Amino acid sequence: MDPYDSQGSTSRRRTSNLKDYFVGATPLQKRLESIRRQSSFFPSPPRRKIPQGTELQEEIDPQKVGFLLHKQWTVYSLTPLYKFSYTNFKEYSRLLSAFIAAEKQKGLAVQVGEDFNIKVIFSNLVGVRGTQRDPEAFLVQILSKSQSSREHREGRVLWTGWFCCVFGESLLETVSEDFTCLPLFLANGAESNTSLIGGWFQKTFDCCFSPLAISAFHLSWMAAMWTACEMDHYMATTEFFWSVPCSPQSLDISYAIHPEDAKALWDSVHKTPGEVTQEEVDLFMDCLYSHFHRHFRIHLSATRLVRVSTSVASAHTDGKIKILCHKYLIGVLAYMTELAIFKTE
Repeated sequence: MDPYDSQGSTSRRRTSNLKDYFVGATPLQKRLESIRRQSSFFPSPPRRKIPQGTELQEEIDPQKVGFLLHKQWTVYSLTPLYKFSYTNFKEYSRLLSAFIAAEKQKGLAVQVGEDFNIKVIFSNLVGVRGTQRDPEAFLVQILSKSQSSREHREGRVLWTGWFCCVFGESLLETVSEDFTCLPLFLANGAESNTSLIGGWFQKTFDCCFSPLAISAFHLSWMAAMWTACEMDHYMATTEFFWSVPCSPQSLDISYAIHPEDAKALWDSVHKTPGEVTQEEVDLFMDCLYSHFHRHFRIHLSATRLVRVSTSVASAHTDGKIKILCHKYLIGVLAYMTELAIFKTE
């Protein structure tokens, strides 16, 4: 079963509860939100660069990159972290471990430094940024501990989250040096753990998480930009998924295209080297709609685009992404950072 298709109404309720848990604005967060709202009035750029790698990307640990790829991540926008320090990772690991243990053992006394059956690790993600001005990305993992006294190795990964900022100049210019701007947060694992970690960060660094939905408009941009990317070899079919509201249940339409055919279609409408324009995105999608209508007599323009999938990445309107290609990791994160900063519906 497709992981996106198993969400249903239950998923929507969980997302709503998570949003309620995270969004509890303090006076500081309200001031930051005011800045964000002022920025959000800027219209979506009429053109964007086709995603490319950066020199900084060459610094990324291949093992860590492999860990980030081919996983489904739930994305959130995040206000700047107050008084966050990269030199305190060991202390943060101890404090967060104790916090999680205390929350899962309500009513029992838990001391910082006590040995728990889980371990929290903070680590840098060197190179996961667009420019030298972007703050360094970092990774947080919850691992199980082996129950055997003879075994001291770390157990399996229970939950992973990472914080990053890729080409985030528009946000960096609005806050003081006391804040660390990492507007994009990605999580993989149980939502209960995401809530716990989010709660600890909110209390510790006076920040606020919000689920990041991806509109059909931006899914269309993603489809065009990712189709425009030059691939050494294609790993996946290009697919589009639309939702048709109807009673008693909604109807979903999937449309699969050979990636080389999708690239040929894009090349036929693409006129600006190195860039993607709004006009080209519209024309690309209109061609797909016309082709589908010619064969099936269905007007896709009357439906809602909910998911796109290419050899570069896949994205769902519920705020879930899966990055598939190392070469375009930074390009995908740059666009997601833009959405996180401007919180575009």
